[in-house]
Amino acid sequence: MTPLRLTVLSTSLDPVSRSRWMAGLAASQLREAGHTVTLLDLRETPLPLFDNDTCYAHPNAGLYHRAIREADGVFLGVPVYNWGLGAGVKNLVELTGSTDPERGLHGAWFDRVVTFLVSGGLGHGYLSHGALAFGLMTDFRCVINPHFTYATSAEWAADGVPGEWLAERLARTVERGVDLAARLGDRPYRSVWEV
Repeated sequence: MTPLRLTVLSTSLDPVSRSRWMAGLAASQLREAGHTVTLLDLRETPLPLFDNDTCYAHPNAGLYHRAIREADGVFLGVPVYNWGLGAGVKNLVELTGSTDPERGLHGAWFDRVVTFLVSGGLGHGYLSHGALAFGLMTDFRCVINPHFTYATSAEWAADGVPGEWLAERLARTVERGVDLAARLGDRPYRSVWEV
């Protein structure tokens, strides 16, 4: 397989985040497979709160925008809090997804292949990413990998060390994300409008 450009985004601000661990493990797996990987962590490389004004001038806004726009596929490490995704990922999508021709903005998410790596406290929240996935599909025509990883604390053998089930699930999720990105990355059609 031809090496791909892949972006892994950790969106948790929690200093001990299981979704950050998954993002790091995914990035390692992708690098070991020979792909070019950009790993960005909102905790280490913060973004301002979306205000639809001065947020675009923040130096990290352009970094995230390019990392998403130039990727063949995006892997999103997201935490679940109170039955919904953490605020970091929504802020990220709002800032990097804005389109405003008068200000020279065009959303980075259009036509991206997106894979979710989700961490939650309870097993019941395994579809908490559904609303964001649907929004990415309808607003930006993203292709959402139907194979995602959802893990609670029970799936970890130790901090940063996945148990057997999680290690296998994460590996398969990453492989399927790569497969989708490889198959769909060269399609000639690119969206230029928003709903």
